[in-house]
Amino acid sequence: MAIVRECATAQHIINDTNRGFSAAVNHAVRVANGEFVLLLNPDAYLEPDYVSSLVSAMDGFGMATGKLLQADSGFVDSKGIRMTRSGRHFDIGQGSRESGVGSRRPEKTSDSDTRHPTPDTQEVFGVSGAAAMYRATFITDVTVGGEFLDEDFFAFREDADVAWRGRLFGWKAIYVPEAVAHHVRTVTPEKRRALSAVINMHGVKNRFLLRLKNEGLYLALRNAPFELTRDLIVILATLTIERSSLPALTWLWKNRRRIMEKRRAIQSRRRISDRDLAGWFV
Repeated sequence: MAIVRECATAQHIINDTNRGFSAAVNHAVRVANGEFVLLLNPDAYLEPDYVSSLVSAMDGFGMATGKLLQADSGFVDSKGIRMTRSGRHFDIGQGSRESGVGSRRPEKTSDSDTRHPTPDTQEVFGVSGAAAMYRATFITDVTVGGEFLDEDFFAFREDADVAWRGRLFGWKAIYVPEAVAHHVRTVTPEKRRALSAVINMHGVKNRFLLRLKNEGLYLALRNAPFELTRDLIVILATLTIERSSLPALTWLWKNRRRIMEKRRAIQSRRRISDRDLAGWFV
């Protein structure tokens, strides 16, 4: 905060209430200038060349991330987002020293152009919102209903949502290993029982909201055995063990028309088929 206040060119925006991560980001994005926008969590810290390394690697990409390390252990926190056929998404390599699971090498556009500056740079499905770089043109293109990040995602999964939407619209994401940041992550699946009831409720809600908006028929059918099994586990747990998350199911029903309106807006603009995206869901 002190650094922001001391910077003559910085604009400090303070909301009167907690509007959620997505709404706060959208507010800032609307007044931002420049070719690139960096989202940075307050518990994430960048090494000096993080921004310049991402910018230099973003030719042909709308989203970028570096190597996020867990601040307390030095193990990998995130090298991008990977999707699963069960409807979950995970941070690539989390908890390991190195991992390339869930990523692809960027395709060559010519014999002399590999579209990435180092051999270790990889294309990924999406990027973690903890320290994400986006092109301004990407933000403009994927904005739906005046919202870059969907404000129905009050907390969590908004980065996976915008990555999926970006993919549908033809955009790609890149992981740049020489860009390094450190993240003090406090929310992980194994810590679920220690989280507040409200946060867990949003986690349940967003699981279904993510797919209701973005998943086409082909992927829904292809992933059904895995997704429906996981859905049944989530619903049974909500009905028995974690009844505080029942409002998530109520919210989805009450807001079904708005969700379907968002879905129609997204699906009507998609440029990439589910068949082309299926390889990312493993």
